[in-house]
Amino acid sequence: MKNHLIMAVLFPACAGLAIMTAFAKTENPKISPEVKTVPKVDLGRYLGKWYEIATITMWFQKDCAGGTTATYTLKDNGDVSVLNQCVQTDGKVKSANGVAWVVDKNTHAKLKVSFLPLGLKWFGGDYWVIDLGPNYEYAVVGHPSRQYGWILSRTPELSKPALDQIVKNLTAQGYDFSKFKMTEQKKYLSGNK
Repeated sequence: MKNHLIMAVLFPACAGLAIMTAFAKTENPKISPEVKTVPKVDLGRYLGKWYEIATITMWFQKDCAGGTTATYTLKDNGDVSVLNQCVQTDGKVKSANGVAWVVDKNTHAKLKVSFLPLGLKWFGGDYWVIDLGPNYEYAVVGHPSRQYGWILSRTPELSKPALDQIVKNLTAQGYDFSKFKMTEQKKYLSGNK
């Protein structure tokens, strides 16, 4: 019980520290042009549950075996509550709670995310929506450094044509798709709903 309490306190703090450290890196000057976001994000349509289809894995995701999801809920103050979950290799569900806030008020496509305890909005990592399905059926989240990325879907699977188009769009943005790892969803659906 004591270990679970320690993990419940430390996991969000470690995730926040990872975001701070990872996103403090500067953009690779050899890569151009600059990563571009989508022209507009309707935050109301973006809220809800997303399944991770593929990711350039960050260190705090290393023990995630699959079933990774992100759930976004609007708060009264206009910020967004973030709940990230995954099923670990031991079968247990790991959760991290955070807060996101819009930094580009014109497009709502650039946000900051922090996983510090108590919803503190310090040292937020960049969360840029760089691709979006016409019906918000998928989203791609990137970072100016291109060292991180997430392909998200409203369903646990993404059609091959949709994924092919996403890969094409990522390549046009200077991403190397070979760095993405596909996320196992089917095997873990019952453990992460």
